[in-house]
Amino acid sequence: MKKLNLILLLVFGLMLSLNATAQEQITWMKFEEAIAANAKSPKMILVDVYTDWCGWCKKMDKETFVDPAVVAHLKKNFYAVKLNAEDTNRKFEFMGKTYSEADMAAAMRVRSYPNFVIIEPGLQNIAQLPGYRPATDFLAGLNDLVKKAFGVKQP
Repeated sequence: MKKLNLILLLVFGLMLSLNATAQEQITWMKFEEAIAANAKSPKMILVDVYTDWCGWCKKMDKETFVDPAVVAHLKKNFYAVKLNAEDTNRKFEFMGKTYSEADMAAAMRVRSYPNFVIIEPGLQNIAQLPGYRPATDFLAGLNDLVKKAFGVKQP
């Protein structure tokens, strides 16, 4: 009986752990989805420009973008977008022009990966935060960039 209770307790704990992990995720959007969401409820857009071969991009996904503080901050203040800088197949419309993801990365002058492009809600100005950063450095760099580029102080 004690073994059964212990097993049930472990299974229940595992289920709670998996549920908590599933709730703590960034909702990544396509570029055009973020633009549409911004039109309804303006927020800054954070574009994670990556490539499939980029090891530092994968490290950001596995470590920084699962950190609870990063997840909460991005959910509150940004529409989060993943943009593959080498994808020439997927097309979308933006401001009357058709872009592939690679075209958009080039238009934003992204030359290194990972690179995080911040677009202000009016869609007129952008700023870049290049390179891998652990969670605390990413949040500090992001907040500093947003304050300097757009004059917005974030909590």
